[in-house]
Amino acid sequence: MNARLLPLLGLLLVAACKQEPPPPPAPAPAPRASATTHFLGSAPDGKLHVYFLDVGQGDSALIVSPEGRTVLVDAGPASAVNHLINRLPELLAARLDLVVLTHPAPDHYGAMEVVQKIANPRQLLEPQLPGNPPEYDTLLTTLGSQGVAIFSPAPNPSQPQELMRLPLGKDVELTVLWPRAPSHPLLAVQTSGNGMAAQHEANSIVLRLVHGKTSVIFAGDARSETEAALLNGGAELGSTLLKVAAHGADLATTEPFLQRVGPQAAIISLGEKHAPGQATLARLKAVNAQLFRTDVVGEVHAVSDGEKFVLTTQKLQAGESPNAEHVFVPEDKNALPFIALTPPPAPAKPEPAKPEVKPAAAKAVSAKAPDVDLSRFDKVVEVSPKRGEERAVRTGKKSRGSGELYYASRHKQIFHKATCPIVKKIHAENLVTYTSREDAMKERSPARDCNP
Repeated sequence: MNARLLPLLGLLLVAACKQEPPPPPAPAPAPRASATTHFLGSAPDGKLHVYFLDVGQGDSALIVSPEGRTVLVDAGPASAVNHLINRLPELLAARLDLVVLTHPAPDHYGAMEVVQKIANPRQLLEPQLPGNPPEYDTLLTTLGSQGVAIFSPAPNPSQPQELMRLPLGKDVELTVLWPRAPSHPLLAVQTSGNGMAAQHEANSIVLRLVHGKTSVIFAGDARSETEAALLNGGAELGSTLLKVAAHGADLATTEPFLQRVGPQAAIISLGEKHAPGQATLARLKAVNAQLFRTDVVGEVHAVSDGEKFVLTTQKLQAGESPNAEHVFVPEDKNALPFIALTPPPAPAKPEPAKPEVKPAAAKAVSAKAPDVDLSRFDKVVEVSPKRGEERAVRTGKKSRGSGELYYASRHKQIFHKATCPIVKKIHAENLVTYTSREDAMKERSPARDCNP
């Protein structure tokens, strides 16, 4: 190489080393979650589905109506983010219609930001309480800026006493039982702890979901003060299932509330290192409610056809078969008191005429239960004003023909006077009749509402 070219080549090499590499291409803007989330849920099947999600120490439940409308009741704690990222797309067939945040507690809204990204909800219902944590208000502001319509459960100004009702399709309705501001003032709670948190709990949104004859109450973190307000307000509370308030803590789920609700099954959402209050468990046992805990059985799936609820669990309990199902049939709330009939009089000793079961009604009963041995039971008649006919039903005790009658449901461990309003709610096939208080006491305890 020519010696004069060497210095020039060196300068060119130095310049090449100092040259900056070309900048990387600008990253493409992140697509919206609705464009990237693949919803895997199946098409509506005409049944109501409620998934009580296993989110640890927190609350989250997904409602899917028979027509496919969806509501997420609470979004769980921040620790449940990974679970919700995977589970919600599996259950949803499209974006969420509504999210309900029952109150501003982190274990109920902690994963909401991620829920927005993966499920893109259209609307959000929250109680609009005073003294919210700053991060909660920031979350609401962010959600609003992303197009989520946020509203609160204020009643219709023209009908302030009416409850807010959210239709989810034919024969399915979600009713907001509490709070009802401004027609009813928010509850104030006297406590030595965090007073604002206690007030938020007491004014937690309480919902009642109804499909046909079946229903569920979602109690959020309601307290005993909330339950007292609901009882005094006269709202319809009777429900097949109860989502237990406050993760089963003893500050709620009072005996009067449980007596009014009458749940056949109770679901408690809590983490593995937590436990419900012993007093709460005792009260649930006293009303004969079957208990399902997410820390024990995992996710609970409840399906209603409008006539009954069928519950299955993610994890089997001890002794359960792999296909175990728990069926809960609500008692007939429109049934009238039952009138016991004495046996027909003997011909040799005529007595005043007594009511007789019409042949058509007896035939109808035989068609419903052809395999029942009628000789072991006394006849009881229920008069239906809608159809104007008598329907023979059966009880499990022989009548002695005298004395005051007492009644119970075969699903409950308590018995009532014949005049007790609860008797009207007991369906025919579940009715048990006692001809004396002594017989009733041998098998059950007296109900506290009527003190039989």
